[in-house]
Amino acid sequence: MDNPYARIQQKGQVTIPTSFRKKHNLKKGDMVMFVETRKGLLIKPAEVIVSEALDEIGEALKAEGVTLDKWIEKGREFRTKLLIEKYGFTEDELEED
Repeated sequence: MDNPYARIQQKGQVTIPTSFRKKHNLKKGDMVMFVETRKGLLIKPAEVIVSEALDEIGEALKAEGVTLDKWIEKGREFRTKLLIEKYGFTEDELEED
């Protein structure tokens, strides 16, 4: 395993050791996020942060009694309203599909 230490370069750059990049499937151009904890900084791939946020939203919706079917229906209602208000569609035009 690579040395887990890295030196901060002139512009604040840090090289993530190869073994960690491979283990966590990090490639050039991938986004990472820095999370401040009581013990220091945590670097997480952005997709992990997004996934965790979606899980939290799902748990909150579940706690409020919102089912996936209700959520999908509300999404349809919202899209219909948006298409009518913003883009001038009529309900008849939207029901044709």
